[in-house]
Amino acid sequence: MLKRTALLLACFAFAAAHVSAQAIDPARSTVTVHVDKAGLFSVFGHKHTVRARIQQGQVDTGARAVALSFASAQLRVLDPDVSKEDRAEIQRTMLGPQVLDTERYPEIRFQSTQVESEGKGWRVQGQLALHGATKPVVMKVKSNGDSYRGQVRLKQSDFGLKPISLAGGTIKVKDEVTIEFEIVLVKTRRNRSTKQGPGP
Repeated sequence: MLKRTALLLACFAFAAAHVSAQAIDPARSTVTVHVDKAGLFSVFGHKHTVRARIQQGQVDTGARAVALSFASAQLRVLDPDVSKEDRAEIQRTMLGPQVLDTERYPEIRFQSTQVESEGKGWRVQGQLALHGATKPVVMKVKSNGDSYRGQVRLKQSDFGLKPISLAGGTIKVKDEVTIEFEIVLVKTRRNRSTKQGPGP
């Protein structure tokens, strides 16, 4: 009887710890990377915008924790101001061994380590795993209903990535990039019947 009671209590404790964890909707969650240009003749270069769907993850509002991941090969160059041929070349270079090397490093992951309230949003600290390196990052996050938006700036070189340069370095991209996350939670019966409280 005591063993059965202990088992039931353990099950209830496990359920309570996970009741606030909600899955990320991969159809509506994205990560967008903005890469700026630099160099003496940067006027002839292009800013790049790259996007991918976040394939899996979850937000735990009770524990104030978030985890997400996606395949690096899913990143797509948008760049509407360049030709189709140039866009395809940028795409090949980005995914190839010169930059992301997606065959060797197929996944990009983020796991929060601390979430603190800050103004009307949150300050989210965590570990970003990219290109074989895992580094601490800090991002600002705001919510709107069942969606969360966050932004972080980081240097490519911190993750072993070498910013591409052309024409002897006169045309190149900046080392620092801006990464934006938009996370939308899977709608559940609980979501539809109750309003979400603050906090990722």
